[in-house]
Amino acid sequence: MRFYPDKVYHIYNRGNNSQRIFFNRENYLFFLRKIRNSFLDDCHILAYCLMPNHFHMMIQPTEKGCFQKEGQVVPVQSLTSKIATLQSSYTRAIQNQENIKGSLFQQKTKAKLLATDALPSKNIVATCLHYIHQNPLKAGLVNQLEDWEFSSYNDYAGIRNGTLCNRELVYELADMQLETFVKDSYGVIKDEILERIIY
Repeated sequence: MRFYPDKVYHIYNRGNNSQRIFFNRENYLFFLRKIRNSFLDDCHILAYCLMPNHFHMMIQPTEKGCFQKEGQVVPVQSLTSKIATLQSSYTRAIQNQENIKGSLFQQKTKAKLLATDALPSKNIVATCLHYIHQNPLKAGLVNQLEDWEFSSYNDYAGIRNGTLCNRELVYELADMQLETFVKDSYGVIKDEILERIIY
């Protein structure tokens, strides 16, 4: 992964062989605490959704997050290092909890740069936000987006006053209005646009 400051990225990974990575409510909350404690100096968290066997985040790296860490044979950006540390430390905790061995996550975490010439950045940021939030609904875990506790949807919908995501920045980047957010959240995302978000 190579990050550039002030760009927007969709970060995602899943369990190795699509295995479960979150086993109870505390696992989800523990993962979110680790994100809060590790990432906020290196990026703005714009959106997230934790699913039983995968996770999504939309982020905007800061200058600090793009700095190379010194003292390593191969220079690694601070944010890249923190993403790897998040997954490895979380894996150790789950291995202890579940008495399992081996990889918990797939080897490579995906980082999709969202800005493209073909799709205006405001549209793609809004679309990625809705795509991330729609995951529990599409997986049949809930009937309404607000019923899934482990995403940033309720913060954007005004149901919960979470502080992990930089909502003001997202409203600016996506040219999005709170008044239309809920309706737009249920919109169908075309396949050709999905390809610019997740592949």
